[in-house]
Amino acid sequence: MPTLAIVGAGSGMGLAIARTFGARGFDVALLARTPEKLDDLVALLGKEGITAAAFPADVLDRPSLTAALDAVRARFGTIDVLEYSPAPHSPVPGFTMAAPSEVTVDNLQPQIEYTFYGAVTAARAVLPAMRAAGAGTLLFTTGGGSINPVPMFGNVNAAGGALRNWVINLHNELAGSGIYAAHVAISTWIGEGGPEGIPSAAPEQIAPMYWELYERRDQAEAVFTG
Repeated sequence: MPTLAIVGAGSGMGLAIARTFGARGFDVALLARTPEKLDDLVALLGKEGITAAAFPADVLDRPSLTAALDAVRARFGTIDVLEYSPAPHSPVPGFTMAAPSEVTVDNLQPQIEYTFYGAVTAARAVLPAMRAAGAGTLLFTTGGGSINPVPMFGNVNAAGGALRNWVINLHNELAGSGIYAAHVAISTWIGEGGPEGIPSAAPEQIAPMYWELYERRDQAEAVFTG
């Protein structure tokens, strides 16, 4: 069985992506900070016939993230697809939003650590085995502000933009190696209850795009606009 590892797994996009790949024969490894939430997702997927396992990790604690991905390989044998999309759904100490003119090193650094450095750490944890196998897929998710920044997210969008630049360059580097890397930008509000005037989409509407990227392997970036 091929294995999908989701870093930042939750009940929204993470669950939808897990279902999309799990329904097509993938085992699923779920990585996030809260063990109880992961256990609930594992149980839910199990009831749907999808083999899943929980691996608690914090992307801000890079050694814990590397150790969790090593544990995924020990449990399932391989990581064939890595999907990285951590998003704080509850207050995280040190995380604030700032307009571009209000960005400081202090309010930008946590965003860089969370969005960009976590992605680099995850990639470095899985790339050696993918290179040895000559196969693998790396998918990294940001918001649409990584492409079209919004003033209220000055620091958040800067971190996402850095990740986007690196992923597209990684895609270029890996061309012809059998390993595929791509950036996904979600330019809608995910789920219901978004700000007025901003389009929204259910996770189930967005998740098929990840499978399309996995199958087609022909573009460095995909943007979901609804």
